[in-house]
Amino acid sequence: MRYNRHIILSEIGQKGQDKISNAKVLVIGAGGLGCPVLQYLAAAGVGKIGIIDFDVVELSNLQRQVLFGTSSLGKNKALAAKERMEDLNNGINIHAYPEALTYQNAIELFQQYDIIVDGSDNFETRYLVNDACILAGKPLVFGAIYKFEGQVSVFNFNDGPSYRCLFPNPPKKDAVPNCSEIGVLGVLPGIIGSMQANEVLKLILGLGDVLSGELLCYNALKSEISTLKINKNEAVIQTVSKEKDSFRDNKILIECASDVQIISISEITFNESIQFIDVREPHEQPKVEGLSIDSIPLNQLKNNLDKIDRTKKKVIFCQSGKRSKSAAQILSELDFKNCFSLIVGANTLNNYLKEQQTTISNEG
Repeated sequence: MRYNRHIILSEIGQKGQDKISNAKVLVIGAGGLGCPVLQYLAAAGVGKIGIIDFDVVELSNLQRQVLFGTSSLGKNKALAAKERMEDLNNGINIHAYPEALTYQNAIELFQQYDIIVDGSDNFETRYLVNDACILAGKPLVFGAIYKFEGQVSVFNFNDGPSYRCLFPNPPKKDAVPNCSEIGVLGVLPGIIGSMQANEVLKLILGLGDVLSGELLCYNALKSEISTLKINKNEAVIQTVSKEKDSFRDNKILIECASDVQIISISEITFNESIQFIDVREPHEQPKVEGLSIDSIPLNQLKNNLDKIDRTKKKVIFCQSGKRSKSAAQILSELDFKNCFSLIVGANTLNNYLKEQQTTISNEG
């Protein structure tokens, strides 16, 4: 009787409801977006629902986070949401994770679920979630809100685009304010979160047209909906995939965009005049072979400016891509032109060069 209105739909029926009951969905964040997603998925009978959130319920949350009431104030959001959902539907399994999502726990956690829903409110978490979904092979239902506007899409589904295909790099730090800084219409996360829940059910049931390769944009003031096409960027996805071993060390994140110029391996023309600069410490592995490389550790860069050729394009790399960005920034500030930070680390560069050499040998 609980699911009667689903079952009498010919497109769903008992088989469809069984699919819902067997599904496992993890929701990142029990905030404005996470609350309606959790509420509707629990009501629909999704068999296993996970909630991860380290935050606690505050009075300002109650304007839009509909799972909570005054009795929830001061409680961890994941635990408070679990309590409310168990009252809504005691026939499903609900797992609360009252902790932060990190590079250390993301992949193992994602592997326990079929679908990941992003209800986060900051760019660092969005990129973390996206990259972990790529590495764990999980579809990602994305949602975002800003004042009176919202966005919904499905990433990493059936070999489709990822979040990085839409936004390769985060914006500059503090360039985009969040809800606590600029405000949000209280009903907007309910609308966008419900759309996310709808995409989840479509994925589970195999019904309708999933928002893969499309970004749905909603304007609450004009009641307008538009969609934008998202093209897949295979190079960006491969960059994430190839750095799987570095993920847990937080070495895969392409950090907030700055004035530093970024370059990928595919953008390098190796026969042009380039100075390759390794800013790692001498003891770090692997050694990169097949290129003429100047080794200048980051902490010694300013003392070795005479080694840097101003006439050449400079491609700087390190173990992960972090120190190379710092080095490129330093050189740019010292008026060195054409300084590029390699988006991947030395290991990926080394493997790429070996693959190219193997290809040349085989062709020979």
